[in-house]
Amino acid sequence: MARTQQDYDDIPGTFVFDAERSREGFGINMFCMSLMKDDNRKAFKANEAEYLKKFRLTPEQTEAVLKRDYNRMLELGGNIYFTAKLGATDGHSFQHLAAVMTGSTQEDYAKMMLGGGRPVEGNRSKSGKYDKKPKAAANKAKAGKKAGSKRG
Repeated sequence: MARTQQDYDDIPGTFVFDAERSREGFGINMFCMSLMKDDNRKAFKANEAEYLKKFRLTPEQTEAVLKRDYNRMLELGGNIYFTAKLGATDGHSFQHLAAVMTGSTQEDYAKMMLGGGRPVEGNRSKSGKYDKKPKAAANKAKAGKKAGSKRG
């Protein structure tokens, strides 16, 4: 069944964990939560594909887990805090996961975050409908209003 489009689906690089994604990702999130127990982590690491059969995962979710495609896991209903348990099982920090998910190095990711995060410009929407007008166009429009409002 196709996902119902929401206004927030226009945010680039973000998969909002809403009720629909929660339902879709129940199996993947329960799998990730199972990794809180040492015995489960050992069983998973011994035979990942077999261990995943215990959970109601779609083929796409199974593939995303096996490939450690964290962005795809989120798109398919994974919750970032649950999927981080998979990263921890592999010995990775959350900073490592975030760097991988943003296509940067850990050092560059940390530097970006300490510098205030990603710039807003260019990251408002995929469609561009929320992007601000370029300054030159905004200044031109402002100048036109001023010129038209003068009384002679």
